[in-house]
Amino acid sequence: MATHLTPTTVFKCLADETRVRIMLLIAREEELCVCELTCALDEAQPKVSRHLAQLRTCSLLADRRQGQWVYYRLHPDLPDWVHSILGTVLDANKHWLSPNSKRLEGMGDRPERAAACC
Repeated sequence: MATHLTPTTVFKCLADETRVRIMLLIAREEELCVCELTCALDEAQPKVSRHLAQLRTCSLLADRRQGQWVYYRLHPDLPDWVHSILGTVLDANKHWLSPNSKRLEGMGDRPERAAACC
């Protein structure tokens, strides 16, 4: 359960650049599907899915299925201190995340939450 997260657990889970970028993008966008993250990160789907699985295992992310697609959001039980860390890091590092944000914003046919994903 996410409410039992310790600083050690959180920082170990985020000790990878791809996982940090995923968390910040999701914190910014609220919810993203695998295809959006693959586009934003410019990475292969299996790599992105592997990192998403690790973040779910750490209880940092939750997912929901809509048809054949899976959407990811911050775990609803994340403690306030984790939200605070993510917000601080996001606010102070927009330039670092900028290439990912631009790819996401430029993605054609972005899925709508009520429609099928790409």
